[in-house]
Order: sequence, then structure tokens, then C-alpha cells
Amino acid sequence: MPNIKLMEEALPVAPLKIAALDSCRELGEKVNKYIVQFRQDTLKESLSSPLFSSYQLDNYLIECRCPRFGTGEAKGIIGDSIRGKDLFIMVDVCNYSLTYTVNGHLNHMSPDDHYQDLKRIISAATGKAHRINVIMPFLYESRQHKRTKRESLDCALALQELVDMGVSNIITFDAHDPRVQNSIPLHGFDNFQPPYQFIKALLRAEPDLSMDKEHLMIVSPDEGAMHRAVYFSNVLGVDMGMFYKRRDYSTIINGKNPIVAHEFLGANIHGKNVIIIDDMISSGESILDVAKQIKEKGAAKVFVCSTFGLFTDGFSKFDEYYKNGYIDRVITTNLTYLPPEAADKPYFVAADMSKFVALIIDSFNHDITMSSVLNPTDKIHRLLEQQKQK
Repeated sequence: MPNIKLMEEALPVAPLKIAALDSCRELGEKVNKYIVQFRQDTLKESLSSPLFSSYQLDNYLIECRCPRFGTGEAKGIIGDSIRGKDLFIMVDVCNYSLTYTVNGHLNHMSPDDHYQDLKRIISAATGKAHRINVIMPFLYESRQHKRTKRESLDCALALQELVDMGVSNIITFDAHDPRVQNSIPLHGFDNFQPPYQFIKALLRAEPDLSMDKEHLMIVSPDEGAMHRAVYFSNVLGVDMGMFYKRRDYSTIINGKNPIVAHEFLGANIHGKNVIIIDDMISSGESILDVAKQIKEKGAAKVFVCSTFGLFTDGFSKFDEYYKNGYIDRVITTNLTYLPPEAADKPYFVAADMSKFVALIIDSFNHDITMSSVLNPTDKIHRLLEQQKQK
């Protein structure tokens, strides 16, 4: 990793601390272990300097919590000193497994609740931390990134609110539309992609998979995912296809125009393995319909790669499509909460992002270039070369 060598030659901005909210606790603990390992293996010659007094620690996580009153109101509490620290706050706004009570009634936490808790911890840290950074893998309200007629512009408002509270950098993954950063043009906004982790997880699950033009094809399930599919196909050197959604614009169901049909544009799929790449699986209805059509066109195997596996309607539909042979693998990252039953599904593969997040945090803390982290092309090529040698 070139960034590891750069870190050995750079000074940290300030002592590092990580506040992983309850919604992101598991990922935060994994990230912490990797950073501890990175710094124990460092070759810095000046660790005796006061500048590195808090550099090599056994733990960079701090205590933070948001207890609630009986009415459902809450407050943010930080249990450790953060004065002068470079603070990274981690939050998963999609973790619906957490609950709280309102006048005795049980509520599951929504993205709005998690966002409020994030602001509470920021409020508890403001004026004390040297710098506040927010790691929000699934960008809050990222699907409401543009305005049509009389609509709220939630994502832009949230970003403006965070920087107004003193946040220096906002770090997210595979934003639905990264152009929303135009709402905060003078502040740090970094959007990372997980293509290397997808390929690594896929090859681990399918070690005999041929990654060449004769055997593989990348497909975008809609127009919005085109840039991801174009990158994948160029890096792998394979063909690409695309589906576009025909919608009924005369009707609105659940706040959106229903999809009438998916139409395919691209080369012949027959006999090829196909990777469908998208940013998220919500209910999965759209991507499963695409997978079914691909299989009916004669594809050998169908792999679904999605950064966020939300599975809002559960796994029953995925079980059915796997049983019928329409999908072979579903790969998502562990950046958002995954239901425990996901691990028991024979088709499900989780791409672990904890080491990647740890590298991002460590790089930010040293204020070094992120170009090699943002562009994983070389790492993917090395992985493919290893696959060929095997």
C-alpha cells in the first residue's frame, strides 16, 4: 500500500480518536483493530517525540452514547477527553435493529433518529476537538438529492447543517449522486467506491471464475448506475450492457412512478457470466427483475454486486430467485447493518470494508493524498494477475 509509506513520512494532524455510534459499533471495532495494527507496524523513527505521544495506542475508540428520556428525547454524551483530538464520528443511518421507547411504546430507530444522534455527538464535541470528521457510509437522504417541483431538498440541507456545526470532512461511500456535494463547495466531501472489495469477494466465492471478455459481461440495471458499470468493464476489459426503466408517469405509487418494464441495450449475453452492479438493494424488486431477464437471455451465471444491502422486504424473494436459478451470488458490503439471517443464505457474500475504512481514517489523520485510495485500478489489476497465475 503506497499510503502506508506516505504515512510513515508524515505527521498526524492531531491525536486520533474514533467515536463509533451504537449504529456503527461493530464496524467501528473492526476499523479500530486495523488502525492499531497499522501503527504497531509503523517504521517511524521519531516515536519518542511529543508529536507522537498518543500515536501508538491499544485503542482509538472513545465512549459515546445517546441515552433517551421516557418521552423519547435524547442527549449526546462523550465519555472521554477529546480536546485537541482529530475526531472521526462513525454512523450507520440504515441500522433499523436499534430500538427505543416513547411513553412505553417500542420504536425502531429510523434514519432521522440516527442523524439526530450524530448531531448530538457533534454538539458534545464542538469547541473541544481539533477537527471533526463524519464517516457516514450511506449518505443520509441521498436519494432525495435533487428537487422536482415542490419538494424538500433533504440531502443538501443535511450536508449544510453538518458543516455549519463545525464538521470539516464528510466521508461517504457510493453516494446516489455525488454532485450533491455542490451544496457545500468549500468543505471536504469524499465519496469512495468499493470495486476492489467486490472483485475480491467474488473471486473468493467463485475461485474458478474467468474474468475475460469471452466469459464475462458487466450490466448496469438502470441509467443511474452506468458510471459504475463503465468503470468495471474498462478495468476488467469486458463488454458492458445496460437496462433502462420504462415507467408509467401517469401514476404515483409509494412516492414514485411504477416501472412498467426493463429494456436491455447491449451485446449478446448468451453463455456468459454476468455481474450486475448497483449502489443499493432496497426491496430488490428492480434488480431481481433484471437478473431474471438476463438469465432468460441465456446467461451462465448471474452475480449481483451492490454497495448497500438494505433488503427492506426481507429475503423471501431472493430465496425464490436463487431456488429458480435466476441469481447465483448476491454481494454487498458490511458498511450498513445486515440482518443476521443474511449470513445463512447460500448465495449471500459480504465484502468486508473495515480495512479500507481504517486506511481512509489513517490517511486523513496524516493529511496525505487520497488518490491511490480513491482509484483502486492498480489493486484490481494485481488481483486479476494473481487470479490468472492460480
